[in-house]
Amino acid sequence: MQPFSWLGHFSRQVLGKNPFGGNSPPTRVSLIGRGRPTLPVPLPWNYKEPLKIFEAFYTGAAREDGWGKHNRYLYAGGIAPVLVTRDPGMIRAIQAMTGDKPGQFDRDTSPTAGIARATGEDSLLYSNGSIWRRQKSLVAKPFSRGNLFQLHRFAGFEQTFRNTVTARLDVLRQRQLETGQSRLRVELDPEIKVIMLEMLVNNFFGGSVSYDELRERYVPALVYLIDHMVRDTVAPRSQAFGRLLTGENRLLERHRKAFDALTDIALSGRKKKSGLWAEFASDAPDADLRSNIMVFLAGAMEATTSFASWAISHLSHSPEWQSKVYSEVKTMDYYDPDDFAGAPNLNRVLEETLRLTPALYFLPRRAVVDTLVETKDGRTMLIPKGTHIRLDVWHANRCEEFWGEQVTGYPADRFAPERWTAMEEKGLSPKEMLHFGFGYGPRFCPGRSLGLLEVGLVVGAMVKLFKFEAVSGQTGAIAGVSTKPADNVEVELELRGQG
Repeated sequence: MQPFSWLGHFSRQVLGKNPFGGNSPPTRVSLIGRGRPTLPVPLPWNYKEPLKIFEAFYTGAAREDGWGKHNRYLYAGGIAPVLVTRDPGMIRAIQAMTGDKPGQFDRDTSPTAGIARATGEDSLLYSNGSIWRRQKSLVAKPFSRGNLFQLHRFAGFEQTFRNTVTARLDVLRQRQLETGQSRLRVELDPEIKVIMLEMLVNNFFGGSVSYDELRERYVPALVYLIDHMVRDTVAPRSQAFGRLLTGENRLLERHRKAFDALTDIALSGRKKKSGLWAEFASDAPDADLRSNIMVFLAGAMEATTSFASWAISHLSHSPEWQSKVYSEVKTMDYYDPDDFAGAPNLNRVLEETLRLTPALYFLPRRAVVDTLVETKDGRTMLIPKGTHIRLDVWHANRCEEFWGEQVTGYPADRFAPERWTAMEEKGLSPKEMLHFGFGYGPRFCPGRSLGLLEVGLVVGAMVKLFKFEAVSGQTGAIAGVSTKPADNVEVELELRGQG
């Protein structure tokens, strides 16, 4: 930032001038205030609680008139403004205006700086402009629903899952024999991670890696590195100094080597055109694809694990909905696209999971020029150049005004898959009631179809094979790159038909 630009920012902040315009500008958040859960900025002592940081933006917002209670900005310290919004209309409009055309919003790369340092900057996640557009066109076919949901493709994912489930069932039965107990207490989140990574590497990429290798080496490496990416974004210098003092750099290097080896396995199927490589048309060398593969392995495992873990967690607290899903899947001997289409209760559970507990809890954007945004209902906001934008999906989806009883028939903060039926009866379509679970607009998540395929398999099979009940009365949320159940999905588990 140029010195005079900094002084201009600072003087406007001291004077309290709102840098935003339009007929629906946001309202200001103060750095000084009482009653909020934490400061509204990520710092070394609060960065592990990002949901509270976003919540802090709405402290006192109820006193604001109109849409100002949902659109909030921070403007302090001589830096560019930060806009946080839980307004679904504004979230939709800003996402629709994100792309590579002149005057459109970029994806803000600052929250993913640690990811870029770990995987490389030339990736679909991190890049903008023409690089992003080229990479998006490359992944369009392999990730498409029409491709993934072909029976021969789908069967590969199912077979991997069947093999894994068979092995896990044998382990469970052995534990039952050893303990003499039909109900066992387990944490499911670690198991889900292995299953998801196995389907990605062996089915999607056509690689070959054993379940034990994934469990013992590769999943621990990715879990460690994902946490490292978050720390390396918020406080890279202090984290580097701490690793130097503690000798943790050796552990970091070991996990990086494991990640590199897993990436090699994913790339190994390219020459043989195995997995989805047969649908990938590009003469780019492997080195140019490496960053995207690494982002995909870490990001897809993280996001799909979040999705599946939350769905199973919600069902563990809801015997009624667990029974409804079981009634649909109990006679399924083969999971194919038609089976999923004929399982409305399972689909409602997945939609409600994405609404209430989205893995992608915020979407970062940045204004490259002064940009006028207009919502579908005619509200406008002039967003100044350089503004850091945080589209707060988590709190938008839990806001009573948008998703509560008056609109959907059920409280916004409650897991209620039946709300989707109630909305249909009111004539509200999913296109009108967007939960942004996979984003929206040009930069929506390309892994949407893959995520739905994998999570549908995991949740459907889980309910068919097991009864499960949450150990804790209420499950909280933690967040890093994605959100997760705070209890690691700890459940009392028993095989169907036993006890």
